[in-house]
Amino acid sequence: MLEPWYAVESFIERGGDVLYALAVVVFVMWTLILERFWYLFTEHKSRVAEVKTKWQRRSDTRSWHAHQIRRALISEVSAQLNTGLPLMQACVGLCTLIGLLGTVSGMVTVFDTMATTGSSSARLMADGVSKATIPTMSGMVAALSGLYLSSWLQTRAKREAEELADELTQH
Repeated sequence: MLEPWYAVESFIERGGDVLYALAVVVFVMWTLILERFWYLFTEHKSRVAEVKTKWQRRSDTRSWHAHQIRRALISEVSAQLNTGLPLMQACVGLCTLIGLLGTVSGMVTVFDTMATTGSSSARLMADGVSKATIPTMSGMVAALSGLYLSSWLQTRAKREAEELADELTQH
């Protein structure tokens, strides 16, 4: 039962403390991703229906004032669709930067080992090399998972806003 936990603990020990920071950023990123999927597939549909009903109830849909109301309605929906996307994309970038930080700190460990022991024994440097490569790999994997989904969500938000604009016709 605890075996997966021990595997994660061992992985973090080999990768260094930087992986804790990476785990926090990945948690935030995936929370934002899941929240956006939840909004998109549940609440967004009712919001679009509400906006369409509001627009269709208007007697005036051709005047300058009506055009401004239409733009405001589309803008509100678009803003709701894009909520959290910039933070999500920042988390993607942070994943790679934290991975790079792990690389640098691991290499410092390698050089420190070389300086204190006076040798370049591969066995002595293995801990530092592990601490240099594991965070890099982890940061890249986390960034790639978030990059694909945040890009998809951004494209979907843009498409949804454009579809709403098309549906709110001006007679």
